[in-house]
Amino acid sequence: MLIGEYEHSVDVKGRLIMPAKLRDEIGYKFIVTKGLDGCLFVFPLKEWEIFQEKLRALPVSDKNARNFTRFFFAGAIECEIDKQGRFLVSSNLREFAGLDKDVVIIGMNSRLEIWSKEKWQQCDENISADEIADHMTDLGI
Repeated sequence: MLIGEYEHSVDVKGRLIMPAKLRDEIGYKFIVTKGLDGCLFVFPLKEWEIFQEKLRALPVSDKNARNFTRFFFAGAIECEIDKQGRFLVSSNLREFAGLDKDVVIIGMNSRLEIWSKEKWQQCDENISADEIADHMTDLGI
């Protein structure tokens, strides 16, 4: 299970350290792609296969489905962790998520999200426990 919140920095070559506590779960190789809300999604290969199958099942005739599939596949890259625990985030993905220096990696159970520290702080400040509680029943929790 991928959980927790970890602060790191992107180095001048665009590399980011994968937190040691997440390495076993995420695996040596994984997929990084554009995510929602201005972050990046990081999928272990097994979870990417599941997600990819869902995208593959979407109807090609539906414009929203095509755009949804393009969004996730066009920028997707396979990453590998090096001996120092780092991986390279492509320049287009760094630009998309606004990753300049300080980043936050958060665990989201079956995937990770990579945020610019500033965007994460804004997002986190806008998360209200009371609003979440109001919608838990709607979500079946």
